[in-house]
Amino acid sequence: MSRTPTCVLSSDAPPRAIHGHSPDLFVEIGSLTKVLTGTALMRMAEAGVVATSDPVERWLKASPGTGVTLQHLVDHTSGLPRLPPGLPRRDPYRSFDEDALRGLLGRLDRIVVTPAGEAQEYSNLGYAVLGAALSAAAKLSFEEVIRKHVLAPLGIYEVTAHPPAEQQSHATGFLGRRRAVWTMDGAILPAGGMWATPRAAADLLTGLLVDRKLGTPAPTWQTTGKLTWHNGATRSASVFAGVIPGGRWVLVHRLGGSPDDTDHMGVQFLARQRSN
Repeated sequence: MSRTPTCVLSSDAPPRAIHGHSPDLFVEIGSLTKVLTGTALMRMAEAGVVATSDPVERWLKASPGTGVTLQHLVDHTSGLPRLPPGLPRRDPYRSFDEDALRGLLGRLDRIVVTPAGEAQEYSNLGYAVLGAALSAAAKLSFEEVIRKHVLAPLGIYEVTAHPPAEQQSHATGFLGRRRAVWTMDGAILPAGGMWATPRAAADLLTGLLVDRKLGTPAPTWQTTGKLTWHNGATRSASVFAGVIPGGRWVLVHRLGGSPDDTDHMGVQFLARQRSN
């Protein structure tokens, strides 16, 4: 492994910050944001604000007849592609704002690549649509939705789309210069744009999967054998969060380096815990 700044929090060891990665500063959590979005859906469904069977067009001005429901979006079975079409290579989500999302919704029937419910295809676009639908149903911004339905009930407050600049932790590049991050606070926010301190991300993991403070975990979480997990990656940050039976868990966050290495570190750490 490279000397990539790394933070590891786990059930069996005190927090470890390696090569200067602080567990107290805000970092990008990428697609771990989807856990917040999926949990908000299930909580709002329990409260009767929405139904998971609601078609997208109930809450958003979308083309009808696609058969795409909120359940399909949270399950990654909507048939929507992984990414919005036509993204630029540099800072790809910068132009994907609310107007761009509305434009896609108007031709949703031409964007889906498979009929809803037929196949699972991981979709950032699907979660962008899901977050917009939840905001419309609640008449709140996405941040307000997750704060009300997920973060406040868990007692977690160090999660935001806009952390103060002086409290952010970034990967560095040539001559130690801070690497620029992608712009992800627009329509893509519900799919991967949130920031959190590693401690808050670990509290989210344990609150939802270990202690189950909000009930049955959302279907956003992935399962591989006995491992329940989710990961996330942005331009220069990556995270892995996982739990195995018995309540053993790990959260690994890295600034720079390969997201695959981050996943591997998390899985190997849990494997060592299990064998002890």
